[in-house]
Amino acid sequence: MTNMVKPHLFIPGPTNIPDAVRMAMNLPMEDMRSPEYPKLTLPVFEDLKKVFKMKDGRVFIFPSSGTGAWESAITNTLAVGDKVLMSRFGQFSLLWVDMAERLGLKVELCDEEWGTGVPLEKYADILAKDKNHEIKAVFATHNETATGVSSDIAGVRKALDAAKHPALLFVDGVSSVGSLDMRMGEWGVDCCVSGSQKGFMLPTGLGILAVSQKALDANKSLNGRMNRCFFSWEDMIKTNDLGFFPYTPATQLIRGLRASLDLIFAEGLDNIIARHKRLATGVRAAVDAWGLKLCAKEPKWHSDTVSAILVPEGIDANDVLKTAFFRYNTSLGTGLNKLNGRVFRIGHLGALDEGMIGTALFNVEMTLKDCGVPVKFGSGTGAAAEYFSKTATTPAFSLAVFFLGGAPLAPRFF
Repeated sequence: MTNMVKPHLFIPGPTNIPDAVRMAMNLPMEDMRSPEYPKLTLPVFEDLKKVFKMKDGRVFIFPSSGTGAWESAITNTLAVGDKVLMSRFGQFSLLWVDMAERLGLKVELCDEEWGTGVPLEKYADILAKDKNHEIKAVFATHNETATGVSSDIAGVRKALDAAKHPALLFVDGVSSVGSLDMRMGEWGVDCCVSGSQKGFMLPTGLGILAVSQKALDANKSLNGRMNRCFFSWEDMIKTNDLGFFPYTPATQLIRGLRASLDLIFAEGLDNIIARHKRLATGVRAAVDAWGLKLCAKEPKWHSDTVSAILVPEGIDANDVLKTAFFRYNTSLGTGLNKLNGRVFRIGHLGALDEGMIGTALFNVEMTLKDCGVPVKFGSGTGAAAEYFSKTATTPAFSLAVFFLGGAPLAPRFF
C-alpha cells in the first residue's frame, strides 16, 4: 500500500531539506560559465568562511561526498611516506585511517574503544616525544557519527601548541560543521572537511573543504607530491578566483547552498548551536527514561547531532530499524561495522525543532515496545517534553522560514 505521508527521516544524514532550500534548487539548467555566475559563487565562497569561523585561507567546493574532500585534503598537503598521527574509534575515523594508509601515509595510530573519542593525553605524549617533527599532520574526527561521540578539537590544538609542534591539524567536521561549534581560526585547524548533506541541509553531492593559509603554503612547498587531478587545489584556485570551476559544478546544489547559508545566518550560528544542544539533551533525557544507554561512554563524549543507542541483550537493533520503518514510517540510523545489531541511531541535526524530535521519540517508543524492550509508554516522550517545556524560550526564527521559505516572523528559537 502506498503511504501518502512522507517518511519521518531521523538519520544523521542526509538530513531534512527545508522547503526554502529545495525550492531554490528547483530551477532550469543554467550556464555555469556565464558572466553572471560569479555573482552567485564568489559570495558563497566568502560566506562559507563565516560558518567555519576562519581567520584566513579559503574554501573549496567539490562535486563529491565528504570522502572526496578528505582525499583532497591529504593529497594536496602531504607526500607519500609522510608520517601522520590518527585515532580510530568509530566507522568514519576508521575509514579516514584506511584512506590515509591506502594513499601511502605512515600512520601512527591510537586505536581507541568505540564510544570514546580523540585521546588527548596520548596525542600530547606522542607529539611531545616527536622532537624531530617527523609527524607532518594530526587528524581528529570532531563528531564520530557512528557512535554519537564528539571530541575536543581545542584540546588537540593545545597538545600541538604545548609540544611546539608544527604539524598540520586536519579535522573531519562532516557531521559537526553548521551544527556544532567549529572555530577553525581560533583552534588553528588547517583542513576542515564537511559535506552538504548534514548541517548544510542539502542533498548529498558537495564535498566542502576549508583550508588555512598554512595548508595552502604546504601545498605550494610540497616536494614528493601525491598524484591528483580531480581534487587539485591548483586547478580550483585558478578558476575559483574568477567565480568559476575547472569542471562542471553541481549548479543546483550551489543554488541550494546559497539558500542554506541565508537560513543559517538568519537564525545565527550561536542560536543553531544552542538549538542542537537543547534538542540533543531532550533525546538523552528520553534514553535515560527508557532505561537504555548511549554508545558514548561518558557525558564528555556526548554528541549534539546524533545519539547511538544501545539495545538490551537479546534484542537485535536491526529489528528495531525494520519495525520503525515498516510499521511507523520512520527511518533511524543503522549500527555500522561492529555496532551492527547493537545500536540504532537518532539523528538530531539540521532543520529540526522540538515537535519533530517528539515525533521521533514517540515512534521509537512504540517501536521499542513492539520489539520486546520493556519501556513504559510516555516515559521517554514525557521526559523529553518536560525538559523542552522547562527550557522553552522565545524562538529566534520561524519554522515558516525553514519549511515555507517565507520571511522571518517574530523572533523564534527554532
